[in-house]
Amino acid sequence: RSDDELAAEPLTALVQAHGVTMTDFVPSVFNVVVPRLVADGEVRSALSSLRVVVVGGEQITAATTYTFMEHFPAVRVVNLYGPTEASIGCICHQVTGREGGRIPIGRPISNTHALVLDRHRGLVPVGVPGELYLSGACLGLGYLGDEERTRAVFVENPFPELGCGRMYRTGDRVRWLPDGELEFLGRVDHQVKIRGFRIEPGEVEAALLRHPGVREAVVLAREDVPGERTLVGYVVAGGPEGVDAAGLRGHLRDHLPEHMVPGALMVLESFPRAPGGKVDRTALPAPAREAGPEYVAPRTPTEQVLAGIWAEVLDLERIGVHDGFFELGGHSLLATRVISRVREAFGAELPLRALFESPTVAELGERVRAAVGARGSVAPPPLRRVPRGGELPLSFGQERLWSAYRSDPGSSSFNLHYRLRLRGRLEARTLERAITELVRRHEPLRTTFRTVGDRAVQVVHPARRVPLPEVDVGGLPPAVGEATIRALAAGEAGRPFDLERGPPLRAVLVRAGDGDFALLLTLHHIVTDGWSTGIWMREVSALYEAYASGRESPLPEPEVQYADYAAWQRARFSGEALDEQLAYWTARLAGAPRLLTLRTDRPRPPVRDDRADSQAFRLPDGVSLALRALGRQEGCTPYMTLLAGFQALLSRWSGQEDVCIGTPVAGRTQRGIESLVGFFTNTLVIRTDLSGAPTFRALLARVREATLGAYAHQDFPFARLVTALRPESGPREMPLFQVVFELEQARSGRERLRFPEVELSRLGLSPEDRQALRSELRLTMVDDGTRLRGSLAYRTELFDAATIRRMVGDYLALLDAAAADPDRPLGDMVG
Repeated sequence: RSDDELAAEPLTALVQAHGVTMTDFVPSVFNVVVPRLVADGEVRSALSSLRVVVVGGEQITAATTYTFMEHFPAVRVVNLYGPTEASIGCICHQVTGREGGRIPIGRPISNTHALVLDRHRGLVPVGVPGELYLSGACLGLGYLGDEERTRAVFVENPFPELGCGRMYRTGDRVRWLPDGELEFLGRVDHQVKIRGFRIEPGEVEAALLRHPGVREAVVLAREDVPGERTLVGYVVAGGPEGVDAAGLRGHLRDHLPEHMVPGALMVLESFPRAPGGKVDRTALPAPAREAGPEYVAPRTPTEQVLAGIWAEVLDLERIGVHDGFFELGGHSLLATRVISRVREAFGAELPLRALFESPTVAELGERVRAAVGARGSVAPPPLRRVPRGGELPLSFGQERLWSAYRSDPGSSSFNLHYRLRLRGRLEARTLERAITELVRRHEPLRTTFRTVGDRAVQVVHPARRVPLPEVDVGGLPPAVGEATIRALAAGEAGRPFDLERGPPLRAVLVRAGDGDFALLLTLHHIVTDGWSTGIWMREVSALYEAYASGRESPLPEPEVQYADYAAWQRARFSGEALDEQLAYWTARLAGAPRLLTLRTDRPRPPVRDDRADSQAFRLPDGVSLALRALGRQEGCTPYMTLLAGFQALLSRWSGQEDVCIGTPVAGRTQRGIESLVGFFTNTLVIRTDLSGAPTFRALLARVREATLGAYAHQDFPFARLVTALRPESGPREMPLFQVVFELEQARSGRERLRFPEVELSRLGLSPEDRQALRSELRLTMVDDGTRLRGSLAYRTELFDAATIRRMVGDYLALLDAAAADPDRPLGDMVG
C-alpha cells in the first residue's frame, strides 16, 4: 500500500467520525494526501463535513491546491503564513483558483504589521523583492536563555509609524503585489551564487511546479566536489504520465534564463521528511556525477564572438568555451546557421563538418584561427623555455613602462594596490608562506630591471622567503586606529618602487585588534596586469587553505615563465611577421585625426595634470537584455555593442565623424601564458567611421568590422606601433587616441581571496587617495553576466562633474533608444 493511502485513510475516518469542518496541513503532507482524496468518490463523500482547509508551514503548491478545489468546491482553502517567533498564522490568503503558478501568502491579520525592507533596512517599492519583517501584537518575547540570538532577529523598527517599535526579522524573501498582498519568494539565506549569477532557488522551484507532471519540487545548491557548486533540482511526479530530466530541462528553458536551469535534475518517488512533516533537505541524495566540463567563460575575442553566435542560434544566455554544441540542443539545421554566421563574422570559410569535428567554442575557435591564418598570416614560433644564463630581454610592454620609470623614478603612477579587511581566525605566518610560494612560482614577482648598453634587461632572482611585516594599531583608540590604517594604505600606494633593486611587490599586515586585520598589497604594473590579479588571488587562496590544513601546495608548476614569453614576443615580431602586422596598422590608421576634440569646461593646459574623478552608473535591466539580444542578432559581443554607443556619444560631443579610441586587451593569445602572472596587456586603437548618418544597426556593423580587424592583429605591441607611426602629439596628450574604453567581466568567487574562517571585504579609500588618469576620459563597463554597470573617469583639469553627469545621461539615453529601435538614425536618438 502506498504512503498516500496510509495517510489518507486515517484522515478520512477522523473527519467522518467527528464531523470535522476544518483541517490544517503542512503542504508537503497535503501534496501526499490529495491524490488519494480526489481519486475515490466514496472518500469525497466521507469528507462532506469539511468547510475550511488551512495549508501552512511551507510554500503552498498551486497544482495540488487547484486539484483539491476542483473536487471539493464547497471547501475554502486558506494559505497561512506565520513563523514560530510570531503568532502562527499572522498573514493569510484565501485561495481563489485564479492566482496562477504561485499563490500569495496574503495580508497581515489585525494587530499585525508587515514591512518589506532591503538589506539596508529601507522600504522597497511594490514588486521589488526584499526581506519580510513582522511587528505588532503577534511577536514573541525572544529565545529563552539566548540573548545573542534574540538581539540578532528581534530588532528596532526604523518606521514606528508603520507598526510597533520592535520587529522580527523573518529571513523570508517576499514582495508586495499591486493588490496589496504578499508573495513568498524563498528564504534569504537560501539565495545562492552559482558561477557568478545570484539565484533564488524558490523561483526555480516555482517554475518546476508549473510543469503539469510535477507534484513537489525542491531546488538547492550542492557542493559535493569542493569548489564546484552546482544547482540541483528534485521533483516528485504528480501524474501517471511521469516526467523525466530532459523534459523538465526543456520546460525550464522555456520559463527561465539559462543560468537558472539546474545542472542536475532528479525525479524521486518521494521526498525524505523531518519529524514535523517538512522536506529534509539535508537527506536529499547527491546527483550522479556526470562527466562534463566546468563552465569557462570565453577567453579571447574569437571565442567571445563564437559564443555570441551560439547564444543567438541556440537561444541561450550564456555559453562556456567547453560546452558541446549538440549537447546544448544543436542539430544539423542549426549547425548550418552557425557556419553561415562564422563566415560573415570572420570571413573564414569552414565546411559544415568542422562543427561536428570541433563541437565546442574552444575547438571551433582553433579552426577559425587556422582558417584566418591560411589567408596569408605568418605562423608564430612555439613558446618554449629559454636558457637563464644569458641576458633576458624585456617584453615590449615592459620596455614602455621601464622607459616611463627611468624618466620619473619617483612616480607611483604605475603602482597597483590592493587593500583588504580580514576578520576572523587569520594565520599570519600561513599567509606569509602562501605569498612566498606565489613569488617562487611566478618569476616576475622576483625580477629587477637594468640597462646594459642600449638595451634593457630583466634579472630573475632566486626564490627566497618574502617577509610579511606587521603593524599593530590595536592599542590605539578605534577612531585613531582606523585613521592610521587608511594613512598606511595611502602611504603604501603612493610609495614608488625601486625597479633596479627590487622587489616589485610589497605586502604589509596591519593588526587592528583580536581577529581584525588589514592586508595592504602593492605591485608595480611592470610585473602584473588585471588578468594576473585573478590568478594570484586564486593561487594565494588555494595555498593558504592547503598550508592551514597541513598539506603541501596543490598547484601544478608553470611550464613556462614570463621571461620565456618576452623572448618569444621578440622572435615573433621580426622579419615578415613584423612587416605583415605593421602594414595592417599603417593602412588602418592612415589619415586618422590627431585629436578627438571633445568640448571641455577648461582649455587643455600646457602641462598635463593627471588628477581624476569618476561617475558611476548602471544600465536598466531591460536595456541590458535588449542590447544583448541585438548583439546576438548582429553577431556582436556586448563589448562591440557598448563601444558602438560610446563612439556615437563621442562623435556627438566632438562633432567628428572619424573617432579613434584606445582599448586594452589581455594579450594572452597563447595557451601557455593563460595562468602566468605578468604584464601581458596590450592596447589597440579602434577607429570607426560615423559618416553618412548611419542607424545604430549600421554603426554596429562598422564597429564589428573595425574590432575584428584589430583583434586579428592584436599581438602587435602598441609601443612599437607608436614608434613606427611617430604620430604628431604634444606632452599634454596621448598619441593616437585620447579616450579609452574597456569592458570587464565581473570577478567570480573563484577569483577572489578566500581564506577558511576569515571574512574578507574591501578597505575603503582614505582622503589622501586620488584617482589618476592619463587619458582625457576612460569608460569602464562591467558585465556580471546579467547586469551592465559602468564608470566614466575624467581628468578634473578638463571637465566638471556636472558635465560628466550630462555625458553619462546622454550615453544611457542613446543606448536606451538603440535598444528600442536600432534602425533609427543616430542623430535622432539623443537630442
